[in-house]
Amino acid sequence: MSLTIDIHSFSYKKGGIPKDETGNGGGFAFDCRGILNPGRIEEYKAQTGCDVGVQEFLETKTEMPKFLSLVKEIVSINIDNYLGRNFEHLQINFGCTGGQHRSVYCAEKTAAFIREKYPQATVTIHHDEQPQLNNK
Repeated sequence: MSLTIDIHSFSYKKGGIPKDETGNGGGFAFDCRGILNPGRIEEYKAQTGCDVGVQEFLETKTEMPKFLSLVKEIVSINIDNYLGRNFEHLQINFGCTGGQHRSVYCAEKTAAFIREKYPQATVTIHHDEQPQLNNK
């Protein structure tokens, strides 16, 4: 039995916090709207959190590195616990205004962190507002 971790990026304006379809009815929901929005800057409007320019902006011009560091600490507590207790599912959600920049970035970076630290877990990403980024 292994732990499956579903990570969602979403929009608070469009759909709200994704429902946990496993029946566990829980998980984390992190609000990224406290981080400066690159979507308000013309050159980044059409981009997503997967684009290098947006990533560099978030990493150098905002509090995103500190925010993500804390997120990683918090989710690691649960992942360690869940693995030790043979839990099967954890959902982690990142929301921002449009579900395009900050939440996508956080979902991608958190997934990479978990895959590296916990290779025994299965990680899936769902970009609810940016379906073209799914399965990349």
